Amino acid sequence: MKGFVVAGTHSGVGKTSVALGLMAAFSRRGLAVQPYKIGPDYLDPTYHRVVTGRPSRNLDGWLTGRAGVLDSLGRGSGDLAIVEGVMGVFDGAHPRTENGSTAEIAKWLGAPIILVLDAGGMARSAAAVALGFASFDPAMPLLGVVFNRIGGARHLEILTEAVAPTGIPVLGGLPKRPDLGLDGRHLGLVTATPSSLPPPKVALLADWVEAGIDIQRLLARAAELATPAAGRPSPRPGCCRIAYALDDAFHFYYMENLERLEEAGAELVPFSPLRDSHLPEADGILLGGGYPEVHAAELSANRSLLGELRGFPGPIYGECGGLMALMDAIVTDAGEFPMAGALAGQARMRTRLQALGYAEVRLRHDGDWGPAGTVFRGHRFHYSEATGIPDELDRLYEVRSLRGDPVTEGYRRGRTLGSYVHAHWGSNPALPVAFVDACSRWAAERRDGVPTAGGKQ
Repeated sequence: MKGFVVAGTHSGVGKTSVALGLMAAFSRRGLAVQPYKIGPDYLDPTYHRVVTGRPSRNLDGWLTGRAGVLDSLGRGSGDLAIVEGVMGVFDGAHPRTENGSTAEIAKWLGAPIILVLDAGGMARSAAAVALGFASFDPAMPLLGVVFNRIGGARHLEILTEAVAPTGIPVLGGLPKRPDLGLDGRHLGLVTATPSSLPPPKVALLADWVEAGIDIQRLLARAAELATPAAGRPSPRPGCCRIAYALDDAFHFYYMENLERLEEAGAELVPFSPLRDSHLPEADGILLGGGYPEVHAAELSANRSLLGELRGFPGPIYGECGGLMALMDAIVTDAGEFPMAGALAGQARMRTRLQALGYAEVRLRHDGDWGPAGTVFRGHRFHYSEATGIPDELDRLYEVRSLRGDPVTEGYRRGRTLGSYVHAHWGSNPALPVAFVDACSRWAAERRDGVPTAGGKQ
């Protein structure tokens, strides 16, 4: 594929709106647009999918390294790759390195960067900002700059004249359009659906971009991206069924994680903890992240399904929102809502973030996920706090953030495991294989009526 990266000088500059507008504009010209998102974000990819009709894939240098990024790149396909950056173009996991940044990924992909700059209230100073970003790292492939939130045609003329001596191409200017904003997205509360991002708004985003940017020029200057990583294992024959939660309360999954389960031999079966009264026939359960606290009353009322979760004897894995649903209760301002009770304790909602950022996990004991010492990476973002966890409940994980002391969590009882860490299995491809193997052992144990060594904890 050819492609480019849409990056920003900082968060909130409008790069998501610009990226979506470009995706919409090229899509309606008949191109198959493959979207990507740099960083661990779950929400922006849902907007990408609504606009392009294709699943968006995360590219994260800290989580998976270069090989994992190129593997994720190769899992996509299409005529044109549009990659949305994260935060500011140089922002990443560390203030003195490019690890985890948009700039790092652009270099790995060989993809030129379209730098979105908020020019509201600026004139010649915009040239200083653009030049600063261009010269900070001369190795960063810069295609040019797009000025967002301009005051009109005359404002764009002034900005273009100011930037001319720097030699940085001005790719266009976009006027203020409050009606095109993505309200609430920054709060982590809005997942895109065709109703929240309807076709008329998508068309307006495309119109906005086409009126302010020469998209044919962008297409002509898109670069051939790096050759994807080779050697992906052939899918194993189906050996088990894994039911995974998928509805308004549970939907945070990396596409690669689900694909890796299938490649390891699992048949994936979606179910809704909100709407289904019973679990599907399965050898393992996967509860991804999401917003169970928003739907706590409805979820709590589904006592039949929660009871089946509590009594399910095979492997269960819950991440963040999934962990919350596996606990005794979720406590919000509206009250206490009983949950599955497969893991003891309560998830209490707080007004401030309890954890945010990258995390590296080491397994403290042997189990269904592999031997002690197994390491993988992920990230945390949650407002709830796990309280009332008994001391005797096993903590399988030692979790290290980029700053601060390590903590122990990864709460395990029998074959049920829950954690606040959103794992990316590209950081350790052995993990999904181990989970599928555990589910397969349980399937054999159930079929034959003979306990297997793998089932011991």
